[in-house]
Amino acid sequence: MKDLSHLDKNGNPKMVDVGNKEVTQRIATARTLIELPENIVDLFANSDIQTKKGPVFQTAILAGIMAAKKTSDLIPLCHPLALNKCDVDINLFERIVTIECTVGCNGKTGVEMEALTGATVAALTIYDMCKALSHNIVLKETKLIHKSGGKNDYTSD
Repeated sequence: MKDLSHLDKNGNPKMVDVGNKEVTQRIATARTLIELPENIVDLFANSDIQTKKGPVFQTAILAGIMAAKKTSDLIPLCHPLALNKCDVDINLFERIVTIECTVGCNGKTGVEMEALTGATVAALTIYDMCKALSHNIVLKETKLIHKSGGKNDYTSD
């Protein structure tokens, strides 16, 4: 059985020491799915909804990028990373919004937490901007789709 990397031998939390790791190009993509009620879907025009707070998807893209950049401020044991890229793509098909966040950096540790954070915060932003129309918005799934550049690459089924 593998040990949890964020616990020391006494079971106390610790930040993983990446000092001796090699710098490699790291890339990760995460996806969050949201189910919207019909009354919200009916308001979409030109692939976005305009609200008093602004365009929903455009605002969510910015929120996702900002969140990915601030992941180490939100998740206690994440290393602060200098990201080379962060792309957030949002698409609507019928009643399902798909948010994909792809993050990359040249570093000693992976960027999967940044991708997961970006996709999740983008989804929460959509919820926040649409909740005046309905609270029947469901964040259905957030998962890592792909990661590469570290010790182990990963692609979900």
